Amino acid sequence: MEKEPAPERIPSPTMESTKDEDTTPQQSDQDVTEQVEPENERTALQTALLMFALCASVFLAALDVTIVTTALPTISSYFKTSIAFTWVGSAYMLSSAASTPIWGKVSDIWGRKPILLVVSAIFFLGSALAAAAINIDMLIAARAVQGIGGGGLLTLVNICISDLFSMRNRAKYYGFIGMTWAFASAIGPILGGVLTEKVSWRWCFYINLPITGVAFLILAFVLHLDTPKTPVVAGLLAVDWLGSISIAGATVMFLLGLTFGGVIHPWDSPIVLCLLIFGPLLFLIFLAIEWKVARYPIMPLEMFENPSNIASLLGVFFHGMMMVIGSFFMPLYFQSVLGATALLSGVWLLPLALSLSFTSAATGWYISATGRYMDCIRVACTFSVLGFGLLYDLPLGKTWSKIIIYQIICGFGIGPNFQALLLALQNQTKPHHYATVTATLGFTRNLATAIGVVVGNVVFQNSMLKQEPYLEASLGPEVAEMLSGKNAEASVFLVDKLPSLQRDIARAAYHSSLKNVWLTSLAFAAAGLITCVFIKGRELSKVHEKVETGLAAEERKARERKDAVGAKTSEEKVVV
Repeated sequence: MEKEPAPERIPSPTMESTKDEDTTPQQSDQDVTEQVEPENERTALQTALLMFALCASVFLAALDVTIVTTALPTISSYFKTSIAFTWVGSAYMLSSAASTPIWGKVSDIWGRKPILLVVSAIFFLGSALAAAAINIDMLIAARAVQGIGGGGLLTLVNICISDLFSMRNRAKYYGFIGMTWAFASAIGPILGGVLTEKVSWRWCFYINLPITGVAFLILAFVLHLDTPKTPVVAGLLAVDWLGSISIAGATVMFLLGLTFGGVIHPWDSPIVLCLLIFGPLLFLIFLAIEWKVARYPIMPLEMFENPSNIASLLGVFFHGMMMVIGSFFMPLYFQSVLGATALLSGVWLLPLALSLSFTSAATGWYISATGRYMDCIRVACTFSVLGFGLLYDLPLGKTWSKIIIYQIICGFGIGPNFQALLLALQNQTKPHHYATVTATLGFTRNLATAIGVVVGNVVFQNSMLKQEPYLEASLGPEVAEMLSGKNAEASVFLVDKLPSLQRDIARAAYHSSLKNVWLTSLAFAAAGLITCVFIKGRELSKVHEKVETGLAAEERKARERKDAVGAKTSEEKVVV
């Protein structure tokens, strides 16, 4: 395979730049200085403590997405309301997605460490309030606070790693983060079920407190990053409030539309249509604000001038959609077709989670050793197409060889692209934009997971609805209605209570409908494979570039952006 050329950091002024060199981030920025690899300035113990604290933060933020899934029936029974099924999980995801784009720019203004400690404290507060909730409204509000902190933790951890390690060496640490995220997502339903059954559902939130506290103390005393002395008032005035409010509003509106559609309100109801129409329109307004109004934009649009960056973000989008469809609908397959309990379905999902975790860590080590990330992206996308294609062949019975091997292949396809796509994006971006592009990637992944669940649900529900006449003739109108359309997922545990012959018919209907879901995930995997063709590969640098934060650095970026626009306008006038 042809070796990927190392990026030219300081091109000779006498040489004509090639097309590739034009898109390589040049290190002429005044707020970027080269220094000795910071790993040499820390002891192995300090690095280990930092990674423990950062991984613990990611573990909890990812855990809280799934830990409540098996506790929801108990929570609903405790508060005597069914609203918990929708909002206890959605509140966390909504606030996390809406706040993610903002944290990168805020950390550019005040520095990484103080903002990381702030989001850790917010997550701690949300967890404490959720554990002590006296009614369902308090629990939902607490989950929203948790989501703000959780979204910040996932973003700031990745940003801090980019500040702590060189582009080449950070790959293996991103591998640990990806492994931690995958393990937490898989263990969440199991841990939630055990805590709810053996202790109390409140311990799904109490468990966060001691771990968050320990991680907070380690970060406070061991994490050493340059922190600007930005005055509070000046920093608040520098925040892109118009951009922050517009993108948060657009995200909440769009995701609320997806949450309401087909569950709380019909898809063609006025409230759902308004949310799904005005959410994207508000996002267009956000882009206009970032382009023409914001002096320190939270999402600098110049990152989209490089086609490789667009391809990387599209890759993240398709990766997120196929990943969430696999992790969301595999347990449904176990429960509806194979008759597993909610807790047991989490155990049966371990082949996917463990293979994903292993490949994520192994990919990080490979990229650190070779400096090559395109190999991993291409191989992972190929495995994704193969793995999700094989899911179409999942058996109607317990053929464990297929069930385990197919999950492992899917894990090999999903795992590597957590960090490989992030590195591909960062490697084509100027260092002072690492925070904003990392936050943008997190925002893209959050949107993809939310949309992926909805797309999968629509495909599944429509497939079950088409089988309603057959089910009605075989099982009777009452049972057929419970198993069709939007009732199918809620009625999954009723299947085992049916007589043997009727149970087999119902399981066959679920099995047939899930085949269409697997085909949908295969389409997203294929789209991801196509996008990887347009991602540029460059060998990662071993030189660490220290990125300054604060208002002075932000002002330099604003002047540079203005000069670049002026130069581009002048060139266009000359051409005319």
